[in-house]
Amino acid sequence: MEDLIAVDIFDNEIGRVSKLDAHKNAILHRAFSVFLFNNKKILIQQRAFHKYHSGGLWANTCCSHPRTNDILSDARQRLIEEVGIKCNELKELYSFVYYTKFNDGLCEYEFDHVIVGEYDGSFELNKDEVNDMKWIDIFELAEDLKNSPQKYSSWFLICAPKVIEFVKNF
Repeated sequence: MEDLIAVDIFDNEIGRVSKLDAHKNAILHRAFSVFLFNNKKILIQQRAFHKYHSGGLWANTCCSHPRTNDILSDARQRLIEEVGIKCNELKELYSFVYYTKFNDGLCEYEFDHVIVGEYDGSFELNKDEVNDMKWIDIFELAEDLKNSPQKYSSWFLICAPKVIEFVKNF
């Protein structure tokens, strides 16, 4: 398992930590959430059911932990690995810190960089990471977030509304 970048609440790197330790011991670490959109639709993924947390829940196009301090480059690489998408035009929209404790005792405590990009192409699922993907209209997504929040990952519920607003005004 790869090491993650541990950070303080200002996103300053303070060391490296194993993925398991970070998620067992609530160690704040760097992450990113990529949202690809086209027109008024966002490409979302259903996480693989065997993931160690949030399996089967819907989330953004791609989410992971950067391997270096070049978050956008790492996000581009992870898009290729996870969903077979090459998208060079990515930009960071904003970032936030969140904490979620799961029923199995693991937790997420992340400094999450929200990244957006316009994309109109195909995708190829890495079944180790993703069960399904679909394009969803932002207005339909907003309604579903309100009526069925249990279908979505905890971080998605936090960051999706701002991304929806961005896409709406794009």
